[in-house]
Amino acid sequence: MAVSELYTKYARVWIPDPEEVWKSAELLKDYKQGDKVIQLRLEEGKELEYCLDPKTKELPPLRNPDILVGENDLTALSYLHEPAVLHNLKVRFIDSKLIYTYCGIVLVAINPYEQLPIYGEDIINAYSGQNMGDMDPHIFAVAEEAYKQMARDERNQSIIVSGESGAGKTVSAKYAMRYFATVSGSASEANVEEKVLASNPIMESIGNAKTTRNDNSSRFGKYIEIGFDKRYRIIGANMRTYLLEKSRVVFQAEEERNYHIFYQLCASAALPEFKTLRLGNANYFHYTKQGGSPVIDGIDDAKEMVHTRQACTLLGINDLYQMGIFRILAGILHLGNVGFTSRDADSCTIPHKHEPLAIFCDLMGVEYQEMSHWLCHRKLATASETYIKPISKLQAINARDALAKHIYAKLFNWIVDHVNKALHSTIKQHSFIGVLDIYGFETFEINSFEQFCINYANEKLQQQFNMHVFKLEQEEYMKEQIPWTLIDFYDNQPCINLIEAKLGILDLLDEECKMPKGSDDSWAQKLYNTHLKKCALFEKPRMSNKAFIIQHFADKVEYQCEGFLEKNKDTVYEEQIKVLKSSKFKMLLELFQDEEKALSPTSATPSGRTLLSRTAVKPAKAKPGQASKEHKKTVGHQFRNSLHLLMETLNATTPHYVRCIKPNDFKFPFTFDEKRAVQQLRACGVLETIRISAAGFPSRWTYQEFFSRYRVLMKQKDVLSDRKQTCKNLLENLILNKDKYQFGKTKIFFRAGQVAYLEKIRADKLRVACIRIQKTIRGWLMRKKYLRMRKAAITIQRYVRGYQARCYAKFLRRTRAAIIIQKFQRMYVVRKRYHLMRAATIMLQSLLRGYIARNKYQRMLREHKAIIIQKHVRGWLARVCYHRSLKAIVYLQCCYRRMMAKRELKKLKIEARSVERYKKLNIGMENKIMQLQRKVDEQNKDYKSLLEKLTNLETTYNTETEKLRSDVERLRVSEEEAKNATNRVNTLQEEITRLRKELHQTQSEKKTIEEWADKYKQETEQLVSELKEQNTLLKKEKEELNRLIHDQAKEMTETMEKKLVEETKQLELDLNDERLRYQNLLNEFSRLEERYEDLKDEVNLMVSIPKPGHKRTDSTHSSNESEYTFSSEITETEDLPLRMEEPSEKKAPLDMSLFLKLQKRVTELEQEKQSLQDELDRKEEQALRTKTREEEERPPMRGAELEYESLKRQELESENKKLKNELNELQKALLEKSSPEVTAPGAPAYRVLLEQLTSVSEELEVRKEEVLILRSQLVSQKEAIQPKEDKNTMTDSTILLEDVQKMKDKGEIAQAYIGLKETNRLLESQLQSQKKSHDNELEALRGEIQSLKEENNRQQQLLAQNLQLPPEARIEASLQHEITRLTNENLFYEELYADDPMKYQSYRISLYKRMIDLMEQLEKQDKTVRKLKKQLKVFAKKIGELEVGQMENISPGQIIDEPIRPVNIPRKEKDFQGMLEYKKDDEPKLVKYLILDLKPRGVAVNLIPGLPAYILFMCVRHADYLNDDQKVRSLLTSTINGIKKVLKKRGDDFETVSFWLSNTCRFLHCLKQYSGEEGFMKHNTPRQNEHCLTNFDLAEYRQVLSDLAIQIYQQLIRVLENILQPMIVSGMLEHETIQGVSGVKPPGLRKRTSSIADEGTYTLDSIIRQLNTFHFVMCQHGMDPELIKQVIKQTFYITGAVTLNNLLLRKDMCSWSKGMQIRYNVSQLEEWLRDKNLMNSGAKETLEPLIQAAQLLQVKKKTDEDAEAICSMCNALTTAQIVKVLNLYTPVNEFEERVSISFIRTIQMRLRDRKDSPQLLMDAKHIFPVTFPFNPSSLALETIQIPASLGLAFISRV
Repeated sequence: MAVSELYTKYARVWIPDPEEVWKSAELLKDYKQGDKVIQLRLEEGKELEYCLDPKTKELPPLRNPDILVGENDLTALSYLHEPAVLHNLKVRFIDSKLIYTYCGIVLVAINPYEQLPIYGEDIINAYSGQNMGDMDPHIFAVAEEAYKQMARDERNQSIIVSGESGAGKTVSAKYAMRYFATVSGSASEANVEEKVLASNPIMESIGNAKTTRNDNSSRFGKYIEIGFDKRYRIIGANMRTYLLEKSRVVFQAEEERNYHIFYQLCASAALPEFKTLRLGNANYFHYTKQGGSPVIDGIDDAKEMVHTRQACTLLGINDLYQMGIFRILAGILHLGNVGFTSRDADSCTIPHKHEPLAIFCDLMGVEYQEMSHWLCHRKLATASETYIKPISKLQAINARDALAKHIYAKLFNWIVDHVNKALHSTIKQHSFIGVLDIYGFETFEINSFEQFCINYANEKLQQQFNMHVFKLEQEEYMKEQIPWTLIDFYDNQPCINLIEAKLGILDLLDEECKMPKGSDDSWAQKLYNTHLKKCALFEKPRMSNKAFIIQHFADKVEYQCEGFLEKNKDTVYEEQIKVLKSSKFKMLLELFQDEEKALSPTSATPSGRTLLSRTAVKPAKAKPGQASKEHKKTVGHQFRNSLHLLMETLNATTPHYVRCIKPNDFKFPFTFDEKRAVQQLRACGVLETIRISAAGFPSRWTYQEFFSRYRVLMKQKDVLSDRKQTCKNLLENLILNKDKYQFGKTKIFFRAGQVAYLEKIRADKLRVACIRIQKTIRGWLMRKKYLRMRKAAITIQRYVRGYQARCYAKFLRRTRAAIIIQKFQRMYVVRKRYHLMRAATIMLQSLLRGYIARNKYQRMLREHKAIIIQKHVRGWLARVCYHRSLKAIVYLQCCYRRMMAKRELKKLKIEARSVERYKKLNIGMENKIMQLQRKVDEQNKDYKSLLEKLTNLETTYNTETEKLRSDVERLRVSEEEAKNATNRVNTLQEEITRLRKELHQTQSEKKTIEEWADKYKQETEQLVSELKEQNTLLKKEKEELNRLIHDQAKEMTETMEKKLVEETKQLELDLNDERLRYQNLLNEFSRLEERYEDLKDEVNLMVSIPKPGHKRTDSTHSSNESEYTFSSEITETEDLPLRMEEPSEKKAPLDMSLFLKLQKRVTELEQEKQSLQDELDRKEEQALRTKTREEEERPPMRGAELEYESLKRQELESENKKLKNELNELQKALLEKSSPEVTAPGAPAYRVLLEQLTSVSEELEVRKEEVLILRSQLVSQKEAIQPKEDKNTMTDSTILLEDVQKMKDKGEIAQAYIGLKETNRLLESQLQSQKKSHDNELEALRGEIQSLKEENNRQQQLLAQNLQLPPEARIEASLQHEITRLTNENLFYEELYADDPMKYQSYRISLYKRMIDLMEQLEKQDKTVRKLKKQLKVFAKKIGELEVGQMENISPGQIIDEPIRPVNIPRKEKDFQGMLEYKKDDEPKLVKYLILDLKPRGVAVNLIPGLPAYILFMCVRHADYLNDDQKVRSLLTSTINGIKKVLKKRGDDFETVSFWLSNTCRFLHCLKQYSGEEGFMKHNTPRQNEHCLTNFDLAEYRQVLSDLAIQIYQQLIRVLENILQPMIVSGMLEHETIQGVSGVKPPGLRKRTSSIADEGTYTLDSIIRQLNTFHFVMCQHGMDPELIKQVIKQTFYITGAVTLNNLLLRKDMCSWSKGMQIRYNVSQLEEWLRDKNLMNSGAKETLEPLIQAAQLLQVKKKTDEDAEAICSMCNALTTAQIVKVLNLYTPVNEFEERVSISFIRTIQMRLRDRKDSPQLLMDAKHIFPVTFPFNPSSLALETIQIPASLGLAFISRV
């Protein structure tokens, strides 16, 4: 396909731009052949017409697809041209924050001007051993490639780091050397890698300076050769330097500085040792103030001086030499301040006693007069005479500056010489890696001799680079059998010839320097005459006759001729040098030794070194006083020679290229200036590499990669089994021009643009497929939506029409019914109105007539009766008043006394049923209630008194009325009798009148009283209702307070529980940390032990093979182990084997005893810590159980009680926390002690610990008693308060209402009834409690009877067993039994007296006394037993001597014949005791057959798991039964050493390590199970308890075995890691488990030139098969399930960590499809865990960071909601890891989008408060601390059979 066919509509191209160099644009219409203008639209939307060049008609370069942008390797781009390279670098640098990019064989490094966390040791470990194309570009990858090729190809390597000033060359070279130092280590005893790194601060201080472009610019070139031995470990280094910029010593431009060392000296001038140098501020000296910028931001020169001096000391430059260096440097500074005064135009002088010159002469040790004379004069020598000539002021200043430059150059050479001596090694160098840190191509406004030499060197390097690239391309084509056509590439040999050939620029310059009157002008004319118009690369400027132009490979450079001759000759007056040589300062004399000795810093190299490894010749200075001028060498000549030597070295090595780019001139972090970048890309040769690659077939795919990527372009019938043929068929159909591609052996080669064309076809097909899928899906969705809407519409219509019909029918029915209702309603209303009017009329008539008649009658009756009433009223009123007053007084007294009695009773009741805390909390409420109650009582009393008064008045009135009626009757009679007494009648009538008036008055008063009574009743009722409301509110407040108190108590409980959980977690973390530290120490101890064994073997070997002459130790061993030391005990005891004064066979038992001593202190601390922790946990659990039980038994308490209890509980918890803190302080204090005597049982710290433990126990008991007393008080208070609460809550309102409405006696009866009911309840509760206590006592007595029966049976059994034991063991057994019985009894009584603390306390005191007595008795028995044992040994020894004497008198025949006498012995069935007997001499055979020669595979398959452990333990049991401590110790020591030997010999075999880990754990469990300790005997059968050890406590050996198991476990993890390591990345990341999901992108050159060829691809199935193998082997060996879980957890952690680390360092793996692959792989691992029932092992949790990283690759990454979701989801990833994944995220298809920078910044802002580790990578070497939970065996020892295959016939069952 023609390239022009790709210029279609919407195609994107690059067009030149003056600001951005290249701009992206889009075609608006297709390009047709012959078009002169292209219609384009820029990215900002502007349209323009791009005119093609009428001559070349070259189209603008096409832009790569977006999925190719940001590639790791620029050669992977489809279009290889300048804008594509520039854009790819910019995207990686700005968007992804990636500073490294491959460009074929070149690593392009862009200076970020910011510290990045990508150079740590974890990154070094990640790149170590990896292929170069497998990881993201990095300087470490280049260093690893060089190191690997050196080891593989046996060829020296070179890393060429170039770039302009400020691009980061020195830093890149420094990191490369750090990588070599870290990966290879040192082979000598002097840690050479540290010295190599220490040379950097020295060289930077004397050779680096601040420039306008760089704060730490190297002003010299250097080539460091790092030497390696045959094992590829660093043995030394050598440094060559090139073209030091001496002019900087005497002149600095604006904003620049002199060399750093001068400012470091000035900053340290106040130090005492620098007082003699008489230094001051940098602004005081002429040589340091010219730039006007003496300080660099962020740099402390005084601190840098400290670093420089430390580096000098490390490199062997002692303090005397250092002070000499500083003395010379200070002299140079003072020399620069020397001033001259002119006498005339041709002479000058120095002022008398000039202080700067005096200081200079004093420091240099020269005569003031001579130096001042020769600074102002010079000696001229002719053929006949010599005369002295004064010089002008300007010439004197130049001579002074030349002298300063010369001294500094000599000092620089001297320092380099001493650095090389320090880095030199006596070991023969096998190979080396050279790191070349050299200046890049330079062009300034004014270019002089220095720029000329620099560009000359870059021309040579560029030629070598071009040839190397061309050679690699040719090799690649030949390898793939592609027809090779010569590629035309730029050859800069003509430019090199112009400079260095005969009559070249350097040759003419040297010739002009030899001329007596040679000048820069005459040299320029010679250049014009020789090369102008003859060489196309040489030009003359139009406006100047003192300059020339050279066309370099990068650009044209104009050089100014002024100063070339002077700098080339580098003239220094000989008389000044002679003055310096006459100095008394010895170090100064060393600088000016003979030329042959001081020609270069390391010219005197050791024999055997090649010429290339020798130091280059330094620029020698031309001296006018030499005898022969032929021996003078100019600077240019020396530089050319050294450059030729360098090129020969580079050509003899395999080069690796690092091109450093400076992104901007302002040192802004992550800011990219396109103009500056493209200038450097053109200058450093990167674009030339691209051009060479693009000239041939730049894009290269393997057949499998091509098939995977473009499978979508094939039909199913096109897919063949032969991938190669399938790809050929596809390409023949897609690309008709066969010249556009070539088929190699393993790859397909494409010309430029063809991959982009294939990508376009692929994207078009995918787009068409997407459109078809979208069309179908959208049509299906719309049809589904239409059918759903149609169905819904029909349903709605049906229901609406039915509703409307029903509504119409209802309307008709309602209309008819309304008419009928109206008819009857109107009739009913009219008729009812008529009847009402008629009845009302009749009623009114009758009432009116009756009313008139009654009124008339009443008036007559009143008049008659009034007369009778009046005569009695006055007497009645007087009597009524008197009686009423009397009754009222008596009633008031009664009421008052009753009220006072009630009040006193209530007060007594309140005092009886309340506690002080309740009063304090509710005193305000009680006062308020009492005031209200008092007010209510007073109002009730007033109301009752008024009611009584009213009742009395009514009663009096009724009585008087009756009396008046009787009087009226009597008066009637008397009226009849006294008709004649008229006068009396008149009197009576008057009296009646008066009585009527009084009656009317009384009635009115009665009416007023009734109204007042009604009003008072209403007010009272209103007051009662208000009181009820207030009472209700008070109850609500009370309930609210109770609820708040309850909530507070609940919240406090939850807070305490949370704190307890957090403290528990923290304690677990601390315990794991302690375990990890301890296990790391064990690991280090085992490593040192192995190292000790190796050294001992080597020493023994050297002793056994004597050599003539003196003995030499092998210096190839690393000295890193010397950093670790043993403790004092081990060092003292192992000093003998190290000195070879003790035979090796005696080492084993001594080593084991020393090991036991080492572990003794740790064991005691662990036991004490565990006991304290157990005691604390037990107390807490007991307190929690008690609390839970009491809460279940009792009803909820009132608020005051809850608060009181919560406060008390807080107090107890604070006390508990205080005790915990004291316990932790004690533990820390004990752990900080180093000597085991401190923690010995009699030591002060041990006594303090016991006292503290006793006080803690007593305090806990006291607190427990307080809790019990408190709870009992609260229960009693509850019983007292409950009646009051019932009364207050249930009957208060009722009684109050009854008191108002009923009589007083009824209220009192109700109150009495309630009190009686409460009394009955109290009596009933007391009766129930007494019954319950009686039942408990009865049950306790029954239990005690049962326990006594069991104790009786146990005593009988024990008596029977004791009778069978030997006498010496009976006492100990009885004592042990007594202690066990007392312990059980203690537990029983603790449960029994849990409710009675006083009894339990007294019982414990008596128990302690009994235990103390028993302990004293036991100690006495132990002393007796020891004495008896000693006597027994003495007697046994005597008996043995007697038996030996008797045996000497017996003939051998008798010895043989005696046991063969035939005796008839009846066979009896043996009752085996689970022991194995062997002879002491057979112990080596036992270890050999059972441990050393045992094959794990056969044992695991054919025999029971753990059989060797059981056999060893049964042998130990027999030795314990015999009470032979020597035999026990010897067997255990031999066993442990045998296991160590097996693991050392076959430590790389997983089955062997797993087998012995399982057996070691089983042996450890057996020692615990049969130790006789109560905690380990719980799960034993009675028969197994009989097999417990009786004589020896092997707790110390248990600790030794535990440590051995830890070491075996760590070795197992290492073996497992070594097996899995090659599989993880390939299986978890690279292999496509789900085929077709991941898209393959075009690979770059680095993928083709990987260091190691593929050895087979691992898949996820490979990992799972390996995990199955591991699990099967461990299960087959009988490993503990908990231990298997820990191994699997560690395995999964390693898998997750390695996978995540590689993901974070591989940009090509960070895509959506790869996230899906990872999640699928993780799900397969989780499924494996489920199949093996290991989900609860914690292995899944270790994969959480990897799972979250995979989810991060798949989630949306656009909006703020997405950012919030990511922050909450990725809690297992650090901020650095999240940001790194987002930066590396790379779309594989065009449908994916990149992560925007703003989104990444949003994530960073949201995560800025997260406190996590700044480390990027996970620690894949981390090993979780292992624990060995006790796992007793149910196997009976007496049933174990020993198979004959083990060859253990010499042991027998007992």
